[in-house]
Amino acid sequence: MDPLEGVSRETQTRLEILVEILERWQKAINLVGKNTLDGVWKRHIVDSAQVVRLIPAEAKTLADLGSGGGFPGLVIAAMRPDLQITMIESDARKAAFLGEAGRKMGLEKPPRLVIKRIEVASPAEAEVVTARALAPLSQLLEWSDRHRLDTAICLFHKGKEWKAEVDEAKKKWDFAPDAIASVTDRDAVILRIGPYRATDLRDRQPEGRRR
Repeated sequence: MDPLEGVSRETQTRLEILVEILERWQKAINLVGKNTLDGVWKRHIVDSAQVVRLIPAEAKTLADLGSGGGFPGLVIAAMRPDLQITMIESDARKAAFLGEAGRKMGLEKPPRLVIKRIEVASPAEAEVVTARALAPLSQLLEWSDRHRLDTAICLFHKGKEWKAEVDEAKKKWDFAPDAIASVTDRDAVILRIGPYRATDLRDRQPEGRRR
């Protein structure tokens, strides 16, 4: 299944603009692996786009952690213009790229850009949390716990070691993952995780979350 099948010409154009800006900025700062640029559409655009079908139609808010080169955050913003997206990126240079790319793409609802470390940024209170190529699952769940609503779902891109990451994360977190096969890599998955909690409630973030 092609995640881009049926997208509007306007959305396609916005994604093309993202690729153009990425290739230009990549010459100055490392936004993605250099060996992935030749296959940028499959490796980054399509790979990011595949999470869109997993986002509930009724969702209104999404937090993208460690947005870096804009994947999946800016791709989601192009394909789901109804979402209010918060992109959290601590690297000021990458954040500058995200800001310019978002403007040039002409997004209907520009993402809110937070230039802080994930663990200190104000809670995003998001209904959906995404992250791609960022950290081991246990760490992602800890960071997401700060930025999600209690009823939120998390959508994480994971590679061939995903089962080991799940086993390790279950030492600290009580959750039931749903592994959806990636359309770009037969060894990879998208982990969909619904409401979860720390096995030791003392590990939870001090800020309360609303439902």
